[in-house]
Amino acid sequence: MTPAAEDVLVEGESTCFYHPAKKAILPCVGCGRFMCSLCDCDLNGKHFCPTCLEAGRTRKKIKNIERQRTRYDNIALFLVFCPMLLFYVTFITAPIVIVFVIRHWNAPVSMIDRTKTRYILAICFASLQIVGWCVLVFVLIGMFYAR
Repeated sequence: MTPAAEDVLVEGESTCFYHPAKKAILPCVGCGRFMCSLCDCDLNGKHFCPTCLEAGRTRKKIKNIERQRTRYDNIALFLVFCPMLLFYVTFITAPIVIVFVIRHWNAPVSMIDRTKTRYILAICFASLQIVGWCVLVFVLIGMFYAR
């Protein structure tokens, strides 16, 4: 429970940016504005004003208040396995998967604790698909020159 904000008793005392009649207790970590106990939003020991907290949520600058997250590891696995139904598409999708995984390697994996195992699996299967295509091309070239 947040204590009630104190009124300013002495002239010259620091006041809240949002409530000029209330006494400021500390500055915002994001913008540095002084705020009263009503405006103080404590997030993991850091104190934000409501404006910075909302801006951090909408611009995704504060990771602890995300409600959803893109699961790039699932996308990578989908891109590696789904095109195998039409095997000739893997010629294009396998390199795309490797670039995709490298690009999103440092992205947070999930809201719950997960490892990078799916990324590693996606790279392994994409690499196997590329090796398979290279072998197929060399076999076809060998057959063409053997005639």
